[in-house]
Amino acid sequence: MLRTLIFGVTGYTGIELIRILSDHPKVRIVGGSSRTWVNQKASEVFTYISRKKDFALVELERLLDKPEADVAFLALPHGDSAIAARRLLDAGIRVIDLSADFRLKDLSTYESWYGPHKDPELLGRAVYGLPEIHREHIRKADLVANPGCYPTTVILGIAPVLNTPEVDTSCPVVDSKSGISGAGRGAKLNSSFCEAGEGFKPYGVTGHRHIPEMEQELSFLAGRTVTVRFTPHLIPVSRGMVSTIYLKTETGFDAEMLRQIYEQFYKDEPFVRILPKGVFPDTARVRGSNQAHISVEIDNRTNHAIIMVAIDNLVKGASGAAVQNMNIMFDLEETSALTGLPLFP
Repeated sequence: MLRTLIFGVTGYTGIELIRILSDHPKVRIVGGSSRTWVNQKASEVFTYISRKKDFALVELERLLDKPEADVAFLALPHGDSAIAARRLLDAGIRVIDLSADFRLKDLSTYESWYGPHKDPELLGRAVYGLPEIHREHIRKADLVANPGCYPTTVILGIAPVLNTPEVDTSCPVVDSKSGISGAGRGAKLNSSFCEAGEGFKPYGVTGHRHIPEMEQELSFLAGRTVTVRFTPHLIPVSRGMVSTIYLKTETGFDAEMLRQIYEQFYKDEPFVRILPKGVFPDTARVRGSNQAHISVEIDNRTNHAIIMVAIDNLVKGASGAAVQNMNIMFDLEETSALTGLPLFP
């Protein structure tokens, strides 16, 4: 059995990792870090965990002192993962980081968006963990930077047409909506029920931290600079997100041509679904699953492609992708523990 540790196990992404890994036939969770529930059993905090699947919750430092495992998931705040990653790697443990600490390759770019990096030498060692794009590099990696949720939708949505001459991908316009769990489990006024429960608002306008991540990966894939015009919004649902992407096209480029490009690009991907014509992504149809649903249309009146992508931000946008990366890294069946259907309604 593959021994796993989860750092930050009581946050939303840590809890989601427990849910997914508990169904994995080749994995056992052997420990987790927590600041609030130190020295308790996981089953005492989460009553749905069976005794057979139980593990201890301990302080982060204590877990780092004796990290007896094969792989560690870091579900820690931005800035906290770098130090933990170094110590785990030095102990011979492979690391999957769900924070932003290793997603950006350029140190100056990282520091302009997040502040000083605590271990910049590791930036070049990390592999960006989007399996549909970097599967072979993930397979060999000992440090994987799990993608952000918004970048997952944007990169999956644009990658198939980056080198299609009839589609202008130099400056995609992206309008995204996310559920409140994307703000994390910690108490925050702007994500409390009374503040967000019946609201719908943009945020991070012109300056969301996921922008450089999107631009880095899209520019790498295109072999040229791609600049993203991105506006995220908070919607009053607990989980799920949809990104709608607008790309200028040449006259005569039709929806069937576009659909064929996407179907061919993702034909072997187990978690990407290209929806039938006239069917549009819905957060309710991906809730709790590792699926990404994509719909494509052409607005002939304005000559624009409209690409729509929906995921569960806590699964394909975080913990599900992390488990998918783990499966690839350890040569396990890539879909193990990830084939559950969405929860509906």
